[in-house]
Amino acid sequence: MSLQERANFGSKLGVVLATAGSAVGLGNVWRFPYVAGQNGGAAFIVCYIACIVVLGLPCMISEFIIGRRARSNTARAYRRLGGRRGWMLIGGLGVLTGFLITGYYAVVSGWCLQYIYASLTGRLHGDPQYVRDYFTTFETDPLQPVLCTVLILAATHLVISRGVRRGIERASKMMMPTLFVLLLLIVATSCLLPGAERGIAFLLKPDFGKVDGDVLLGALGQSFYSLSIGMGCLCTYASYFSRETDLAGTAVKIGAIDSVVAVLAGLMIFPAAFSVGVEPDSGPSLIFITLPNVFHQAFASLPLLGDAVALLFYALLSLAALTSLISLHEVSTAFLSEELNLSRHRGALVVTVSTAVIGAFCSLSLGGYEGLQLLGWPLFDVFDFVTGQIFLPVVGFLTCLFVGWHLPDALVREEFTNGGTLRGRLYGLYIFCVRVVCPVCIVLIFLHQFGVV
Repeated sequence: MSLQERANFGSKLGVVLATAGSAVGLGNVWRFPYVAGQNGGAAFIVCYIACIVVLGLPCMISEFIIGRRARSNTARAYRRLGGRRGWMLIGGLGVLTGFLITGYYAVVSGWCLQYIYASLTGRLHGDPQYVRDYFTTFETDPLQPVLCTVLILAATHLVISRGVRRGIERASKMMMPTLFVLLLLIVATSCLLPGAERGIAFLLKPDFGKVDGDVLLGALGQSFYSLSIGMGCLCTYASYFSRETDLAGTAVKIGAIDSVVAVLAGLMIFPAAFSVGVEPDSGPSLIFITLPNVFHQAFASLPLLGDAVALLFYALLSLAALTSLISLHEVSTAFLSEELNLSRHRGALVVTVSTAVIGAFCSLSLGGYEGLQLLGWPLFDVFDFVTGQIFLPVVGFLTCLFVGWHLPDALVREEFTNGGTLRGRLYGLYIFCVRVVCPVCIVLIFLHQFGVV
């Protein structure tokens, strides 16, 4: 696709909703509530929002600048702006990261589809051990999780193959408002349960005595991963922005949407959990093991309402997963289309089939197949560790150095201010964060993941 032929989003609303859909995903609805629960609730949320401002927004704006200025796929964008082919390695690593994440992220996304079916057919009723056994049996099944993975990737393919405006933008305009409506419905239902006020207080009344180094570093890490930084999504989507798009303003809107969804996800889950005596730090099992039992207990007197809430919840999860999968898929599709001169349909098909194969292997590795393990780790966990704890911080760190120290200041300022048409009063603060604050924060995140700090 040539520079002149490159597609654009058709409206400001499309820009915000599509890019917000990239950021809003299982990280908000699944990971954020249990991380907040493990780190003190409201105090963690305050730290998280501060980290979004200090780390998330500058990193997001930096990827926007690279993508819009170069108007090409992520790998080529770094080479085009960097002036040397070696810079393409940063963007190439971002594309590879997004591609690998697409494969194993689709596995968890597929679980959400299975739980929609389970909610519809009433298979999530029973004692806590039954619900735990249900998930374990499904997760280790050699067929069902793979089928669910393929189904959600097929849905993603249908959107991507239709292009930027007719596919990504149109789908985002339908899915994001639907996601918010579902979220608000479940929040309202959860907050009206007896005893829900304890869960609300847990999330909205901060106790700063609980804040320590681990909480701050946890908030830094969550803010970094929640906004899809370092995986090529933001850079790729920015290449479809018009020259009139306010990059800083768009980043602020997306950061606000991301934070609101994360807090609402907490209000959706913890009032219900507190109402039945479930601890807020239930961990990663919260969504697929703990919550079905919470819904069952909380609505014991109205089982049909409990089934409806569970169905809406897993539909919400599936929508959040799908919006993120679309952006991840687009990173690789744009790369293949432009670097190999493939049509969008062929590029999308290559990505869909290859990530489905990766997803199938990752899913099967959770079933105990020894041939799909590395150093005793299932392939799923290997992909999660390598991409999340190594590739993402590395790409984010190098991007900050690239924008902050390599690109000409005049170029960065021109993009930040839209060629001088915007005042850009916060440019000095932005460039200081990109040059100094963000690299230090990312190094701390990296070291904290490995238990060094």
